[in-house]
Amino acid sequence: MAQTLIRYSKILEIVGDIIKVQVPDTAHRRESGPRFGDLAVVEYEDGSLSLSQVIKLQENTVSLQVFKGTKGLSTDSAVRFLGHPMKTTYSENVLGRVFRGTGEPIDQGPELSQDPKVTIGGPSVNPLRRILASKMIRTNVPMIDLFNCLVESQKIPIFSVSGEPFNAFLARIGIQADADIVVFGGLGLIFDDYYLFRKAFEDAGVFSRTVMFVNLASDPVVERILIPDMALAVAEHFGVQEGKRVLVLLSDMTAFADALKEISIAMDQVPANRGYPGDLYSQLARRYEKAADYVKGGSVTILTVTTMPGDDVTHPIPDNTGYITEGQFYLHDGKIDPFGSLSRLKQNVIGRVTREDHGQIMNTMIRFYSGAKEAEQKRAMAFELSSYDRKLLKFGTLFEKRFMDINVSLSLEQALDLAWQTLAECFEPQELLMKQAFIDKYFPQKLNG
Repeated sequence: MAQTLIRYSKILEIVGDIIKVQVPDTAHRRESGPRFGDLAVVEYEDGSLSLSQVIKLQENTVSLQVFKGTKGLSTDSAVRFLGHPMKTTYSENVLGRVFRGTGEPIDQGPELSQDPKVTIGGPSVNPLRRILASKMIRTNVPMIDLFNCLVESQKIPIFSVSGEPFNAFLARIGIQADADIVVFGGLGLIFDDYYLFRKAFEDAGVFSRTVMFVNLASDPVVERILIPDMALAVAEHFGVQEGKRVLVLLSDMTAFADALKEISIAMDQVPANRGYPGDLYSQLARRYEKAADYVKGGSVTILTVTTMPGDDVTHPIPDNTGYITEGQFYLHDGKIDPFGSLSRLKQNVIGRVTREDHGQIMNTMIRFYSGAKEAEQKRAMAFELSSYDRKLLKFGTLFEKRFMDINVSLSLEQALDLAWQTLAECFEPQELLMKQAFIDKYFPQKLNG
């Protein structure tokens, strides 16, 4: 590792938070020379130090993203390459702790310098060590558990817009989900949102099974890119090495994509759609593809927030995300919209690891809610409503109140029973068009008269 001791002071260019350093051809070509993703230490004029990361190699010129920014740097400043990429601490001691994007603790807890380290951003687990998704993660959110099940090893975003309570919703899922470990990654959070997550986990008594990696809005942009890799590296090791069922929560992946955009512009890269880098799809896929269910036990499930600029689902971020993930939850007006939401893996668990009537109830409820929305349009346009239309309208009101509100918390069995009760309050058994065996077994006869 002699390369780590060599001091370079030939800084060619400083643009934003990016510097270009000239290294000798011999150093660049040696195995011990700078490599893509490696860390370096930059010395400021006042003697202070900052980590930086290699983000581009071109002949004998190395571009580095400086974590603390380039204020106070000159072309005479020195750079030392450390010879290894970013690493994060992995051990049982990280549970109940909060770290920043560089992996340093920010919770006033003890240092973990002696604990084992794991390199972030490595390749995903070999597909031969994976199995098909077949286990459900219960969240006690009816619109997820009943209508779009979250399945272990799934990668799925919450599509929303700024101003929606998606962070409070994500925190509640982290608290209520039946996972062994929750790894949270916050990207560009304001302090209030960071405090919301931490206090929610602490108040619910689940902080001891939670790891938090947090990048605040005031922190360096480059740390925003490292947060998902930090969280996923820890999650993958808990899943593979410890056989734990790990749920990774990331908010907000739009901040991650915007950080990539900012860096690519500073590097004079040719922009793609709306100024985002051309490898946006690959950058997102590298993170989402870490989701897996492992042969020897354990799993990593990824649930993220993706805010859609202008509520535009064709925006490059949600558009690329939709091609990678296995569905989405669509949150707007404080509700999970059943028509905009989709879990492509729900059929792997509905009726197999859940109650026998689950599939029938799910389809019937959505069919009637669709009818309720049509009845609403008829009423809005002053058309005459039939008695059946009025039943649909009553059902639609109850459905939104009892199921779609994100504050509702019910177990899957409670949600199924409430669904039967709601149907019985609005319709006759013969109007359900369901299997008679299920109606005989589950339909509340007392409510029907």
